[in-house]
Amino acid sequence: MIMNKNKTEPVLKKVSFLSDSYTLKGVLHMPHVQLPPVVVGAHGLLSTSESPKQIELARQCNALGIAYLRFDHRGCGKSSGDFKKVTSLEARCKDLTCAIEMIYERNDTGDRVGLFGSSLGGAVCISAASEIAIDALVTFAAPVRSSSILDAVRRSDDYNACESLLSEKKLEFDIAYKLEKINNILIFHGDADTVVPPYHAKIIYEKAGLPKKIILQKGGDHSMSCKEYQKTFAGEASFWFQDAFS
Repeated sequence: MIMNKNKTEPVLKKVSFLSDSYTLKGVLHMPHVQLPPVVVGAHGLLSTSESPKQIELARQCNALGIAYLRFDHRGCGKSSGDFKKVTSLEARCKDLTCAIEMIYERNDTGDRVGLFGSSLGGAVCISAASEIAIDALVTFAAPVRSSSILDAVRRSDDYNACESLLSEKKLEFDIAYKLEKINNILIFHGDADTVVPPYHAKIIYEKAGLPKKIILQKGGDHSMSCKEYQKTFAGEASFWFQDAFS
């Protein structure tokens, strides 16, 4: 079992790495453990690495001796690139793969990696995990197909930010066929999510391999705005990773 007996605060390290020609920025939360396993987070379409879910998950992972990397995808947050020109599922998968490679190349982290993805980030993690070996995967509100999330964008105030992506069909995807290659997955979803309906979580659960678990948050929305749900989620997710790394 991985435990952090040192009560000193975790160390936050600013990191940067390249994905194609884009410089991606992030923060590596390091526990006081030699060569810890690492969870890499992937944020949603219009989000950044400053997501409260990721920050809380990083805190609880660190308490178990697990490092956590949160980073901004190309065109988001502090990373380089024009969001409207560089965003696509394929591009974000490349970003995540480069983040994992960066972790493997470091001399202060171990060689065991888990992934967490929220919303589009969940689809990105599933896509990446179907191609590369990881130890565990946790998703929240992950869409299997893009149709519902694109419909939500069209109805929202964020339409202008995504109009070119929609017109160029950069955000269209269906990753259902990749699910049979996924295992060791913990699936979270709000049962009141109107952006990505909870049936997506049920599809993931049905098609993924063992071990697997699904948790539906009663009355939970797409952003997991309930702080109590954020803490409960982070606790469940961090223990899921701990079990996979043990």
